[in-house]
Amino acid sequence: MAVEKRFLKYVSYWTTSQDDQENIPSTKRQFELAKVLEQELKELNLEKVRLDEHCYVYGLLPATAGMEGKKAVGFIAHMDTAPDFSGENVKPQIIENYNGEDVLLPGSGTYIKVEDFPHLASLKGRTLITTDGTTLLGSDDKAGVAAIMQAVEEIQKEGIPHGDIWVGFTPDEEVGRGAELFDLDYFKADFAYTVDGGYEGEIAYENFNAASAEFVIHGVNVHPGEAKDIMVNAAAIACEIESKIPKNETPEHTEGREGFYHLTDISGNVEKAELSYIVRDHDMQKFLNRIDYLKKIEKEMQDLYGKETVTLKIQESYRNMNEIIREHMEIIEIAKEAIRENGIEPTPDPIRGGTDGATLSHKGLPCPNLGTGGYAYHGPMEHVTVEGMETVVRIIKKISEKVTAL
Repeated sequence: MAVEKRFLKYVSYWTTSQDDQENIPSTKRQFELAKVLEQELKELNLEKVRLDEHCYVYGLLPATAGMEGKKAVGFIAHMDTAPDFSGENVKPQIIENYNGEDVLLPGSGTYIKVEDFPHLASLKGRTLITTDGTTLLGSDDKAGVAAIMQAVEEIQKEGIPHGDIWVGFTPDEEVGRGAELFDLDYFKADFAYTVDGGYEGEIAYENFNAASAEFVIHGVNVHPGEAKDIMVNAAAIACEIESKIPKNETPEHTEGREGFYHLTDISGNVEKAELSYIVRDHDMQKFLNRIDYLKKIEKEMQDLYGKETVTLKIQESYRNMNEIIREHMEIIEIAKEAIRENGIEPTPDPIRGGTDGATLSHKGLPCPNLGTGGYAYHGPMEHVTVEGMETVVRIIKKISEKVTAL
């Protein structure tokens, strides 16, 4: 089965995860794709194939003869799609010999514009896959899933020598819980790669330190005609809190390794209001400084309106994998060599986000991130090329071969 066919099959499954759920997986529908992958791994003659009660899928391609003592490598991708935009009833648009110009999305009448996505010009001549504009595509991360599955099939068919190769597919990555119940006692790799990035030449080993922060404001609501010295307007206090966030330290004003505060949700009225933020920074000290700044705002508001009026809850999400990966740079060099041997210059750009690999690295499994060939994730502009996915397949195969030299 070609990687394109696999990809189109996988995106037909609705696997959107959901925030604010206690259970893993956050949505039962993720099991539908998990069952398909479990069966396909068995058909590919992998061993130790397992789908557990939390929707994690594992499999082992055992070492070839004479390679049993070599390092074991893993490849991991996530099955869920982001809850930011609909992932149900995806209708892919396949454009062969793409002309490098703006792309009409027929379901919505909108365009993916070269002005907004300049890399489109470099994809001219390829087979481009987009949505119809009414859903996201799901290449984050079904392009990664497809590439791993295809690589496993081709490694066997081509007789490529390799040590143990572990495969893992996770739920709930998009809601920050994909690695939470990943079974490292079962998945016996010495190191792994998530296949969950963008450009096919990507090898990323830095990501944000991340936390969520929620302000809850309790007000006092009385008739406005009798409100003097009694009313406490929670909605107005929420606006006051937001006004204290530095305007140049938000996502729309930052790039590269620059951190930010991001107001994701605001709701409320006079009686009660809530502000939800995510806080990000690559530098740990700067990250901690950002958390301290929010705590300072909390104290200022409490001093003004009372301790019971404003409370702040902070929850750490994940940490920068670079703290771990910098001690294992040999696995980065292997990936860079594999990418170069496929005619691409590797791009070790810092991730302005997180991956399962960040959490897994801090749990003891060094796990940098490879590209998938996809772009513009989490919305209707999402797109990928068949050639990009095919390149990722070749990179995975080359990495598997090169690991035997360690």
